[in-house]
Amino acid sequence: LPHGYEGQGPEHSSARLERFMQLAAQENIRIVNPSTAAQYFHLLRRQALHPKGRPLVVLTPKGLLRHKEATSHLEELSEGRFRAIIDDPRLDADEKREISRLVLCSGKVYYDIIGHEAFGAAGGVAVARLEQLYPFPVATCDELLSRYPSLTEVVWSQEEPQNMGA
Repeated sequence: LPHGYEGQGPEHSSARLERFMQLAAQENIRIVNPSTAAQYFHLLRRQALHPKGRPLVVLTPKGLLRHKEATSHLEELSEGRFRAIIDDPRLDADEKREISRLVLCSGKVYYDIIGHEAFGAAGGVAVARLEQLYPFPVATCDELLSRYPSLTEVVWSQEEPQNMGA
C-alpha cells in the first residue's frame, strides 16, 4: 500500500492495485496478493516454471512479514502448491452446508476480518481468500461456490476505498 497506509511506515511506492487491474487484458500479466509464506513461495516457483512467460505483479503489505497467522508450516512449503483461492480453513464439509454468506477478500484484510472481535458471533459466515486476482480463476471460484449449497449472499471485502483496489 502506498505511503504507509498500512501503518507500518513509509512504503516509498505508488503501486496501486487498481492501476495494474486496468492494465490487465487477454492474460497479459498475472496479478496476485498472497496471504501466506507458502503461497508466496509456490507463486514464485510457479512463475519460474510456467511455460507461458508473463509479467508477475505481487502486491502484499509489509505487515504480513511479521503477522503470526501468515506463517506456514514446513509441510506446506514442501508438499503444497499455489492455490488461486483459499477456502475457509475453519469449516468442514458439514459446516459449509449451513453457511449462507460468503465473504471474499484478498491479502491482509482476511486476517483483519477473522481477527475481529465480532467475527466469532457472526454465524453462517465463511471467509475465503482470492489470491490470484488476474487472470480470474473462474473454474476454481465455481468449485468454491459449489461447496456452499445454502449460500444466499457473496460479498467482496477490501481495505481500499470503493473506487480503488480489486
